[in-house]
Order: sequence, then C-alpha cells, then structure tokens
Amino acid sequence: MYQQLKDRINDNNVKVGIIGLGYVGLPLAVELGNKGMQVTGFEIDREKVGLINKGTSYISDIDSAAVAALRKAKKLAATTDFKLLGQMDAIITCVPTPLRKSKDPDVSYIISATDQIAKNLKKGQLIILESTTYPGTTRELVLPMLEKTGLTCGQDFFLAFSPERVDPGNKNFTITNTPKVVGGITSKCSDLAQRLYSKIAGTVIPVSSTEAAEMVKLLENTFRAVNIALVNEVALMCDRLKLNVWEIIDAAASKPFGFMPFYPGPGIGGHCIPLDPHYLSWKLKTLNFYSRFIELAGEMNSRMPEHLVQKIVDTINDRGIAIRNAKILILGVAYKKDVSDVRESPALDILKLISDRRAKIDYYDPFVASVKMENGSLRSLPHLNGIGKYDAVVIVTNHSNIDYKYVVKNASLVIDSRNATKGIRSSSIVRL
Repeated sequence: MYQQLKDRINDNNVKVGIIGLGYVGLPLAVELGNKGMQVTGFEIDREKVGLINKGTSYISDIDSAAVAALRKAKKLAATTDFKLLGQMDAIITCVPTPLRKSKDPDVSYIISATDQIAKNLKKGQLIILESTTYPGTTRELVLPMLEKTGLTCGQDFFLAFSPERVDPGNKNFTITNTPKVVGGITSKCSDLAQRLYSKIAGTVIPVSSTEAAEMVKLLENTFRAVNIALVNEVALMCDRLKLNVWEIIDAAASKPFGFMPFYPGPGIGGHCIPLDPHYLSWKLKTLNFYSRFIELAGEMNSRMPEHLVQKIVDTINDRGIAIRNAKILILGVAYKKDVSDVRESPALDILKLISDRRAKIDYYDPFVASVKMENGSLRSLPHLNGIGKYDAVVIVTNHSNIDYKYVVKNASLVIDSRNATKGIRSSSIVRL
C-alpha cells in the first residue's frame, strides 16, 4: 500500500479530497490542482459548492479566474456527497477548531470530518489533519476513529498532521513559499505526507511525531499572542508616560539583533491568535500545568478594546462632548487589514462598548458589508463623504485602500489605534 501510494504521489497521479473549503482549504485545493492533481472539495455549505462548480471564488486571496481555469481543466470540483471520499487517494481535513465559551477546545468539526472519513475509508489512503488543535488530537482522537474500521495505520492507511500556515491577505507569503511542517503516526505516514506537500511547497520540514507538529503551530501563535500582549502593555505604559509608543518601537527596531518589533492595537482577532494559545493552555491543565504567560497574555489583549473606548470617551470629553449621543465613526471592522473576516475582531467589542454608552455609531469598511449586533445588524457606510459630521473617527482596522490623508483633512478628530496616520501631522490626531 505504501509503495503504490508513494508511486502515485511521485507521478502526480493522485486524487486529493479536501474537507472544508474555507480560507485554508480552497487555496490548498487550487495549488494542488495547479500541479495537475485531481482535487475534490467536500463541503456542507451548498452555496460554496455551487460557487466553486461555477468557477467562482469567495475567498479574497483566490481569484475566480484561477478557480474557473481549474474547473475548465477538470482538476477541481466541489461536492456535498461525502461518500465520494472513498474514491480519494489522499484526504486533507481543513475544518474550523473554535473555542467554547468556557475556552475549552471545540473539536466537533474534526470529529464530524473524521467520522465521514472512517465511513468511507479504504486501504491505501493518506489522511492528513491541518486544523489547528491541541497536541495529541491526531493520535488520541483521529487515529482510534479510523482504526475502528479494522484497518491498521502505517500498513493499510497512513495518517499525519501538518499545521496550516495561511496568513489571509498576505501577498508575500503563500502556500508555495511558506515551509510546511509534517509529522506522521509512523515514518511511512510522515514520508507520504512530505512527498505530497513537496509538490506545492518549496520546503517541507519533518518532525518526529504528530504531537510535535501540532505543538509547532501552537508555539507559533502563542509566541505572537504573548508578544502582542507585551507591546500592548507597553502602549499603556507609554500612554501614562505621555510617550509615543510607535516612535519607541521604531527606534528599538533599529537594533539589528536581539529585538523583533511587534505593534499594539485595539485587541487581537481572527481564527488563530486569540484561540490557539488556549488550546495549549487547556491541554496543559489536564496535566496539572498552569500556563501563566498564556493566561496573562489573553487577559492583556482582551483589555485593549476597553482601553480604546475609554480613550475615545476621555478625548471627546476633553473637547466638551459627552459620549452619550456623540456621533462616532469606526474605520475598519475586519480583524486585520485588507481581509473581510470579522471572526474574533476587536471591532465587534468596540462597537458594543460604544453602543452601550448610548453613542450614535456608524462604521465604514470596504471589505465588510455588514456586522451582526445584539439588536440586529449594522451596515457599512457606502463612502466616507461627510465624515466631518462625526465627533470622532476611530481607526480600528488599517485597510490599505482607505485614504487616511483625506480622513485627517476632513474629520474633526481622529483616534488612531493602528498608526495608520503615520507621517501625517495634524492636531486632530490622537494615537493609541
């Protein structure tokens, strides 16, 4: 089984199934298809399936032309029929792994996907999990479900973990030039996964186990979360000291060794950084180990929306304006620049906190048409004309296609939490 699958991968003669066609799964499907492999995406969302089969992309990082070309070449298809998993040579799971309100891992999507794989598992298949999760998930959760079929891992089928490293909106680093980490249940599992990913990634780095590969992703994002928390705390310190935190960071970053710049903001959001460290923290708690850094970082980062809102309140109060009934415009509600994703976005907390203070609030985001609020939804303004009527314009997400010179020129007050107005001099700008 191993040799047969190895030969098919080497010859690009493999059918690859990808479960989950989101921001991870669809780019992966496109890259594999571009290398000549037959790719089938498995989705429960019928709308996504319909769009893919029409040659249309719903992911900002993937052009519809790329999807249409693969459809025309018959290298990409999407389906809701999970029975077709049995026809695949390799299956890659790219489903969400959110946190419950208790901050415990919610692996229900992984369980559901693995259940579908198990129902259709055949000899000679390579199964890879890409969804971010706690160390031990592949071996302790996925492996037993697959071996309940009576097939043996490393002999009848092959199982590996390879953490996704997609950075939405990043044009410089993509799947092809970002090293891929792979860890298998057995050496043969690892070898097959390496061979498959080497078709699309310039560098593939094997590690000793699935647990090691799972830990790699959690270390990466815990590193970011902790350092962002540190610089957010430094921002609060600089605020008290009447110093410009952005100036401090830029000066410190001139040191060519021993320092890596991180930047403060109104909080952290997205699918990874706010969640992944808690997966690690939860796992360690089961082993009676309490992670102080992770818990403190989470606490610090979660305080930033409140800090920004208090700065808004204090700043307009100094101008003789009460927050109640004040007109506030939020610029950007996506969790990061140049994407449409609002998952865990600090802007959602900021909108709620301002609304709770009875201010009149609008937002403008060229990537996000509407957001859900407690009492319905809020739609983006169609343009920035008339921003002078607002008591404060607050930059929460620094999208590249917003003209900040125009904003500063026409707004009476700009509160900038992202340093988007760097280089623009005006007494109307107040920075985080």
